[in-house]
Amino acid sequence: MSLGEFDLIERVRRFADHPAALGLADDAALLDGLVITHDSIAEGVHFLPADPPASVGWKLVAVNLSDLAAKGANPLAALLSLTIAGDGEWEELFLGGIEAACESYGLALIGGDTISLPADSARVLGMTAIGRAGEAMPKRSGGRLGDKLWLVGNVGDSAAGLAQLIADPRAVGPLVDIYRRPIPLIALGKLLAPHANAMMDVSDGLLIDAARLARASGCAARIDLDAISLSEPFRDLRGDGLEERMFAATGGDDYALLAALPPGLDAALILSSLSPPSLACVGTLRAGQGISLVGDGGRAIELPEHLGHEHRGISGSPVADRP
Repeated sequence: MSLGEFDLIERVRRFADHPAALGLADDAALLDGLVITHDSIAEGVHFLPADPPASVGWKLVAVNLSDLAAKGANPLAALLSLTIAGDGEWEELFLGGIEAACESYGLALIGGDTISLPADSARVLGMTAIGRAGEAMPKRSGGRLGDKLWLVGNVGDSAAGLAQLIADPRAVGPLVDIYRRPIPLIALGKLLAPHANAMMDVSDGLLIDAARLARASGCAARIDLDAISLSEPFRDLRGDGLEERMFAATGGDDYALLAALPPGLDAALILSSLSPPSLACVGTLRAGQGISLVGDGGRAIELPEHLGHEHRGISGSPVADRP
C-alpha cells in the first residue's frame, strides 16, 4: 500500500496528541509560551543543485522564521540538522549563509546534529526554530465568516526567479535574489498577530494556502485575483494579465503572510509604522467549503488544476513542477 504525505500525517496525528501539537493543524507548536517549528529543504526539491550554498543556508533559516512570523513570535534560538556529502567545501559555504541569517534576525544557534552521506547524495537539511509567543498566537483555524483576507508581501516573485534560473542557470536580477534569499516578515507578523483571527505564511502558493486556512476555519474562501499586488520586477518580466496573476497566486515559495482580519479592521493602519513591502485585501471568508476565484473585473474564474504545490515527491516539488 502506498501512503502519501497526508496519509502519513494522519498516521502521526494518532499519537501526536499532546496539547502543544495543536492537533498538527498548524505550522508550529505552542509549548509553555514557546512557538516551535521545523522545516526541511531538499536539493532538487526546494533548491537547485547549482544554487550558491550560502543562499541555501540563508533560505533554510528564512523559511523557519517565516513560520514564527505567522504566529507573531519573537525568534529566540534554533537547532540545525546538517548533512555532509563530499569534502565539506559546500557545507562551509552553506554555514556562512546560516550564520549571516542568524545574525540578521537575532537567532541563536544552540545545537543540532550532523550526519555524513555517500558522496554525490542529494542534500536534505533541516532546522528547528524556537520563538517566544506574543500576547496572541493566531492559528490557521481561527478565521470567522466575513473576515477579510489580507496578503502582506508579494507573491510570484520567487517562482518567476526560479523560472529564470531554469531557463538560464546564469540568470541574475531581483527575482532571482528573492527566490534565493527570501525575507521573513517577522516585525509585520508581530504587529498583525494581536488583531488577526487566523494567520499563516504563504509558502506553497496563495490559493492553496488560502484554501487550507479556510478549511481549518470551517469556511470557504473567495480570492480576487485583480486585488493581488504584483511587484514591479515581476510585471516588467512577465506582465500583469490574468494568466500572470494566476501564475503568481499558485507559484509558491513566497513567504508572505496571509491574515484573516475582522471586516472593521484595516491592515494598512495596523502596519502603518513599518511600511510593508506590499499589502492588499485579496479575499473574504464565506459560508461553505472550498475556494472560489474572481478576476478580470469581477467575473468568476475557473480554478486551476493545481492550486499550488502539494508535496507529492519530486514530481510535485516546486523545482520539478515549475516551467
